Amino acid sequence: YNTMKALTLTAVNAPLELLDRDPPTPKSADEVVVDLKAASLNRRDHWISRGMYPSIICPVVLGSDGAGIEFGSQREVIINPGWDWGDNQYAQSDQFSILGMPVDGTFAEQVVVPKQYVHDKPEHLDWSQAAALPLAGVTAYRALFVQAWLKQGDTVLINGVGGGVAAMAMRFAIAVGANVWVTSSSDEKIATAIRMGAKGGANYTADKWWKELAKQSVSPNVIVDSAGGSGYNALISLAAPGACIVNYGATVGPPEKLDLFKVFWKQLTLKGSTMGSPSDFASMLDFVTEHQIAPLIEQEFPLAEGNSAIELMAKSPQFGKYVLRI
Repeated sequence: YNTMKALTLTAVNAPLELLDRDPPTPKSADEVVVDLKAASLNRRDHWISRGMYPSIICPVVLGSDGAGIEFGSQREVIINPGWDWGDNQYAQSDQFSILGMPVDGTFAEQVVVPKQYVHDKPEHLDWSQAAALPLAGVTAYRALFVQAWLKQGDTVLINGVGGGVAAMAMRFAIAVGANVWVTSSSDEKIATAIRMGAKGGANYTADKWWKELAKQSVSPNVIVDSAGGSGYNALISLAAPGACIVNYGATVGPPEKLDLFKVFWKQLTLKGSTMGSPSDFASMLDFVTEHQIAPLIEQEFPLAEGNSAIELMAKSPQFGKYVLRI
């Protein structure tokens, strides 16, 4: 290639621009070029484009998730977007970074990736499904299985089920034989979750919604949340004694207060979780292959229409992922 097309953030709070850029070149024998077939969007891309992210450098190609063909071979690959985790399984190092900021990401025809972060694409997934898997998949996998020790027969509450990670966590928990309950601001999304195997759900815009779940004797021993905010104390109230509440985000902000009395009296575990280690990523791929799980795709767009996809994602109508076909 003399040039490649890349959807580029040239300035914060401006639409991404589809530019002709120099194709990326490996800096060492430890790096490979991936000819991308598809990339998927994450909330992170929206936040970066709006300037709601530390140390933003422009111009940069956004995109953490991608799948394609390793240049120079016919190997079909999927990319682990979490780099430099470090040696500690319990938490990432200070060097940890996510593909797509500050390093050029996957909203392009090609991307350079260190070899250690390139994995064989699970054979049962098409390009869009493979591209939708990495970030949401590893985040959901670590939250459920590494942080909350989820097992068959557990009762799980997935808060805010339409988003990419929450939708994936629901699929993983159902696959392992857990009893899954969901919340959403959309009755339609709750109905979709039930069709896919969830036991039931509650609309968290309703007054005292958790009491509806409690009435149905829902007493989750695992709760997965990305919102925080004023609803967090409802999760503490609803949690079974000895339960684990895992947060991989706080999109609504911190809770105004924390009912520590309930936390210690109910012997709760409150855990944070971010992305996942290289071994979490490999385990997630094995799990997805074993259970033949395919990420849910809400809609596909050509690369040139990436801005439309980001605008749609920001309004949050989706159940599953938006994908750019490259």
